[in-house]
Amino acid sequence: MTSKVALVTGASSGIGESAARHLRDAGFTVYAAARRVDRMAALQAVGVRAIALDVTEDASAQAAVAQIFAEEGRIDLLVNNAGYGSYGALEDVPLAEAQAQLDVNVLGLARMAQLVLPHMRARRSGTIMNVASMGGNFTTPLGAWYHASKYAVEAISDAMRMELAPFGIDVVVIEPGSIRTEWGAIAAEKVRETSGQGVYRSQGEAVAVTLGSSSQPDTRMASSPDVVARAITRAATARRPRTRYRIGFGAKPLVFARAILPDRAFDAVIKRATGVRS
Repeated sequence: MTSKVALVTGASSGIGESAARHLRDAGFTVYAAARRVDRMAALQAVGVRAIALDVTEDASAQAAVAQIFAEEGRIDLLVNNAGYGSYGALEDVPLAEAQAQLDVNVLGLARMAQLVLPHMRARRSGTIMNVASMGGNFTTPLGAWYHASKYAVEAISDAMRMELAPFGIDVVVIEPGSIRTEWGAIAAEKVRETSGQGVYRSQGEAVAVTLGSSSQPDTRMASSPDVVARAITRAATARRPRTRYRIGFGAKPLVFARAILPDRAFDAVIKRATGVRS
């Protein structure tokens, strides 16, 4: 039997790298995509195929998808994982940086879906898995553009799920909580660059410390990326996957708290969690 083919974006580290490994172990032919192919040597060593991809460059996206179809004739699973966190006070963040955040986290995701969907529709099967965040359900200080991007992923996924149901295509949202990857350290660096000085500096430093702590190898306040990878694999191999998988440290309790608490009460919870003082 021909194995199913998966394309995982943002696969050079963290959740994407772990997902590529787990899907490979589950029997998928896996294409791991990222801007830097050299960072995926370890994946190649275990049988994952590495390809170059910048989701913000249409020519790059088209070339990557065309290569997979030329070699395999199909893509059964698209894991839209590429993304990053751009933090800073709304007043401080240049709109060019806001655009860059949306280009990667939202428009890049949408373009990848556009490229694989005609083939999935023709075969009347396939799964598109969009990696959002628990932060697509609530916001934190200095995270306006990151959270806006993840709220958008939630909305896009809901619309896609209804649009694609008649064609036998599943749309799944993955909502990780705090995960132990380099993402937190990169986001912390970004917030210090943007709001580490000026009137927002105390908030900026508090948020940076909180974000950076999730990248520490000994932290108890973040889950392993394998937790998310296992959920992705469960969804990919399920006959009827759930529409959402909320996994990882803090995801379920924080989303639940947002649903039941008044706005200002939840604000207080988040400020305490991020170390931001009123």
